[in-house]
Amino acid sequence: MAKLIFVVLLTLIPILCTSFSPEKPSDRRILVLLDDFAVKSSHSLFFKSLQSRGFDLEFKLADDPKIALQRYGQYLYDALVLFCPTIERFGGSIDAAAVLDFVDSGHDLIVGADNNASDLIREIATECGVDFDEDSAAMVVDHSGYAVSSTEGDHTLIASDDFIKSDVILGSKKIEAPVLFQGIGHSLNPSNSLVLKVLSASPTAFSANPKSKLTSPPSLIGSSISLVSVIQARNNARILISGSLSMFSNRFFRSDVQKAGSPTKHDKSGNEQFFTELSKWVLHERGHLKAVNVQHHKVGETNEPSIYRINDDLEYSVEIYEWSGTTWEPYVADDVQIQFYMMSPYVLKTLSNDSKGRYFTSFKVPDVYGVFQFKIEYERLGYTSLSLSKQIPVRPFRHNEYERFIPAAYPYYGAAFSMMAGFFVFSAVHLYNK
Repeated sequence: MAKLIFVVLLTLIPILCTSFSPEKPSDRRILVLLDDFAVKSSHSLFFKSLQSRGFDLEFKLADDPKIALQRYGQYLYDALVLFCPTIERFGGSIDAAAVLDFVDSGHDLIVGADNNASDLIREIATECGVDFDEDSAAMVVDHSGYAVSSTEGDHTLIASDDFIKSDVILGSKKIEAPVLFQGIGHSLNPSNSLVLKVLSASPTAFSANPKSKLTSPPSLIGSSISLVSVIQARNNARILISGSLSMFSNRFFRSDVQKAGSPTKHDKSGNEQFFTELSKWVLHERGHLKAVNVQHHKVGETNEPSIYRINDDLEYSVEIYEWSGTTWEPYVADDVQIQFYMMSPYVLKTLSNDSKGRYFTSFKVPDVYGVFQFKIEYERLGYTSLSLSKQIPVRPFRHNEYERFIPAAYPYYGAAFSMMAGFFVFSAVHLYNK
C-alpha cells in the first residue's frame, strides 16, 4: 500500500509543479533573447512600448543554459523576440528547429539582425522566406536616399519612407518622418507568397561592403532590397524580420532626420511610430479576426435543419469581429463570400452586412443532391484568414412530392395520348374493313 501511494505521488509531482510554478505563462508573455544585457537599456523605449500595452517581457541572454520555450509539452510564451544577431548557438533546449516549431504552433516571432548576423539567425530567416545578403560584411548603401548628418560617412545610414500601403499593418495614421536604417538588406524568396516587404530601399540603393571597392555588380540592388519584412503563416502566426537591430534603439527613436535632397528636417524619426504600429500587428493587436454564431435555416424558419431538399430557399448568417487590442469590434467589409460547395462551388455569393459584425445572405439550394458544405475562405492583406466549413446533406424530392403534371412534359403526354388514339383508329379500321 505504501509503495502504491509513493508511485501516485511521483505521478502527481509534475502536474503540481506545473500548476503552482511562478513561471506559468500568462496570455501575453514574451521571451526576449539578447546578445548583451546592455541592449535592454539601449532599446528600452521599444520594450516599454510593449510593456505599456500589457505584455510581460522576460529578458534572458541567448546562450543562457536554462532557457526553454516549453515545459511538459506546453509553451511558456506567446511570442519570441530575437535581439541577438551574433549568436552562434542558443542555450538550453532552443535551436533553429525549436524556434520554427514555436512559429508552427501559432506563436509570433520578431527578429532583429545586422551585418554581423550569424549563420543561425540567417537559417531562421531563410526558413521564413527571407534571404540576407551572403556577404557578411555587406550593408545597404544609398548615395541618394541617405540621412543627412554632420558626418556624411559612407551613406549606410539610410532615411527610408517607402512603406507598405496597408492601414491594418502600419495603422491609419500616416508616418510623416522617414525611418532610419543601418544594417544588412535582404531579398524575398519568390516561391514564398506569404512574405511581404514593409519597408523597401529606394531605387538607388545597393548592398555591398562599404569599406571595399566594388569589383562586380551587387547581388541586391534598388527596390528589390527589403529592409523590414513581415510574414503571416497559414496558421496565422506572424513574423517580423528586420535587417537592422539599431532601428529599434533609443538613439534612432529620438534622432532627428533629414533625407538627402529634401528641404524638410524632422525633429524625430519615424522609427518609434513605425515599430509601435508594426508590433501591434505582429502581436495580433490589430488585424485579428474571429467568426462566431454561424447559422443557417430555411426561409421563414429559425431552427437549423439536419437536411435540405433541392430547390429549398435558405438563409445563412455569421458574425465576424476584429480584435482592437482591448475589445472585439465589429468587422465591416464588402468582400466576404460564402460558397455552397460540393467538389466545386454550386453557389458563390457575397455576404451583406449590417455594419455591426453580422453578415448574411439567402439563396436557393441547387437542383443537385449530395453532401454539400457551407464554406467561407476569407483572406485579406494584413488580416488573419478565416476558414469556416460545415457539411449539410441535400436530398431529392420524394416520390409523393413531385407535381403530378409537369408543364415541361406536355409534349410527352401529347405523344403518348396521340399514340393511343392512333392505335385505336388503326384497330377499328383493321377489324371492320372488308
